[in-house]
Amino acid sequence: MKIAAFSDSHTLHEQVEIPGAEVLIFAGDMNNCRDQQDVTEFNTFLGSLPHKHKIVVAGNHDYLLAEDSRQAKELLNEAVYLQDEMVVINGVSIYGSPWQPSFNDLACDAFALPRGTHLQEKWRMIPSGVDILVTHAPPAGIMDMDGPVSHGCFDLAEALKSVQPRFHVFGHIHSEHGVIRHAETTYINCNVQAGGKKTRPALLFSCPPLHPVVTDGLS
Repeated sequence: MKIAAFSDSHTLHEQVEIPGAEVLIFAGDMNNCRDQQDVTEFNTFLGSLPHKHKIVVAGNHDYLLAEDSRQAKELLNEAVYLQDEMVVINGVSIYGSPWQPSFNDLACDAFALPRGTHLQEKWRMIPSGVDILVTHAPPAGIMDMDGPVSHGCFDLAEALKSVQPRFHVFGHIHSEHGVIRHAETTYINCNVQAGGKKTRPALLFSCPPLHPVVTDGLS
């Protein structure tokens, strides 16, 4: 199953090059903080894309989505909005969670929680063995450097030792981008911010189901 992934479009989604795929994943920060029109326009943009399945997880700029997860689902009706939830597509499980450590005093902080107990509670909800984990923020030590400072989540990194997803898709840190593999997990920082008003293409990867998909033969 081919999957295209991007994040951190910050209203520039129309200029992002998005390859064809069966599934499209967006890992947060569609707007620049609190504008409902930005969310509506992003939803319209998603509806114009040909991808059969579309998954959205929120980021620290997506305040409107943080106010009410039910409202978020209504606003993003062209996609499956995941907030501490999982969906299975063609035998591949995808779990989405928007939380991240508080970033800095200048940053928007939707879905931001203090490091420690509060974040640990969120990460304990991730099911072990999920195929694709989608978060907005990276784990500590994995494509999480903003200048000389690491902004990844240590609590998430610790949780991943037992969860061991096949893929972990995230964004948040604009200065990092790409794909690396550690142990059993392939990590994908799919942010599209290339500086100024320039954007990078969405990243494309493949995730076949571990077991054959069984159907009832009636469809």
